[in-house]
Amino acid sequence: QVQLVESGGGLVQAGGSLRLSCVASGRTLSSYIMGWFRQAPGKDREFVGRIWWSGGITYYADSVKGRFTISRDNAKNTGYLQMNSLKPEDTAVYYCAAGIGLATVNRGNYDYWGQGTQVTVSS
Repeated sequence: QVQLVESGGGLVQAGGSLRLSCVASGRTLSSYIMGWFRQAPGKDREFVGRIWWSGGITYYADSVKGRFTISRDNAKNTGYLQMNSLKPEDTAVYYCAAGIGLATVNRGNYDYWGQGTQVTVSS
């Protein structure tokens, strides 16, 4: 079992930055992929990006590419989502997730989910 706890959400003005953290416990993530998703009110949960924990290879949705960066700290078993140049349309609850499958943009690929953290971007 893997437990994930996100933190770092909040209210920020457009153009600002936030860094979300996702602390994993229960086992190390060395064989996992950590994905980040978000869900805005009335919308489906959408893929934001992911990182292969062992190699650190990242992949992003087009909507955040160039603005968001995913990283991880092996020693702390923690993943990060650095969000820069935030826009009002980035407002959502952000979730981290862990899985071992290869369909990394799909929600069903992930077995473990955090509780989510709210990010609100004001215009």
